[in-house]
Amino acid sequence: LVQQRSHVLGVMLSNLHNPFFADVVTGIEAEALERGYRAFFNTGIRVPKREAVVLETLLQLQADGLILAGTLLDTKTINKAGRAVPIVLISRATRSKHVDSVVGNERLGARIAVDHLVSLGHTRIAHIDGGQGAGAKRRRKGFEAAMEAHGLNPILTAGSYTEEGGSEGVRELLAMDRHPTAIFAANDLAALGCLQALSDAGKSVPEDVSLMGYDNAWLAGLRHISLTTIDQPRHELGATSVKLLIERMEEGRKESRHIVLEPSLVVRATTAPPAKGL
Repeated sequence: LVQQRSHVLGVMLSNLHNPFFADVVTGIEAEALERGYRAFFNTGIRVPKREAVVLETLLQLQADGLILAGTLLDTKTINKAGRAVPIVLISRATRSKHVDSVVGNERLGARIAVDHLVSLGHTRIAHIDGGQGAGAKRRRKGFEAAMEAHGLNPILTAGSYTEEGGSEGVRELLAMDRHPTAIFAANDLAALGCLQALSDAGKSVPEDVSLMGYDNAWLAGLRHISLTTIDQPRHELGATSVKLLIERMEEGRKESRHIVLEPSLVVRATTAPPAKGL
């Protein structure tokens, strides 16, 4: 009470159904507890208006700092809140002077994915993007740049960071005259939707088409899925966000910091040299 501190960190997660956030939460919670803080979690269910309500609630609860993971909120709203309380964005890049951020290098991750598929012999590679999801634009741009660097034409279709986004993307690819031999989904959850849609269409992975995800969420390593994917340091994303808040709250840092963590390739059973394609 003397310090006028709650020792509570407010955390807003974009989507509780995305297993990527489970590992991020583990990193946040472990680091917060070690530093003497408790974390209060809520979700905006991928709806900006809902996220705005959650943000206002967290501000009213007088949390010492806020972590917004994968938020879709507009920059103006975030910056306004950042003038009132320390804020860290996870998986959303920003140049704000009022808000910190920690992201994965998604352009590099997309390039690593393309390089892996090209090394297997694929030339017709499709990317089902993540729509308006945090980091989706950087993954899409990285994919396009990597394809062009290899002298290949990028195949793009709209999607989202959901199973539905992946399955819809596959249905669009199936309707094309010339089918890709490999698909790079925007994240692991979308890749699951791809697997289901391909199975429904009588297609096998990787016999008919190779498939890659992004994030390396825990489900990607399940034996019956065994998804080749790009690993993001999920636990580190969460832990780093807490450390950035501590720097502002306890150490008096004023200038913003924007940290980029490096991705890596995890090869499993869903990628192989090209066969007949879709």
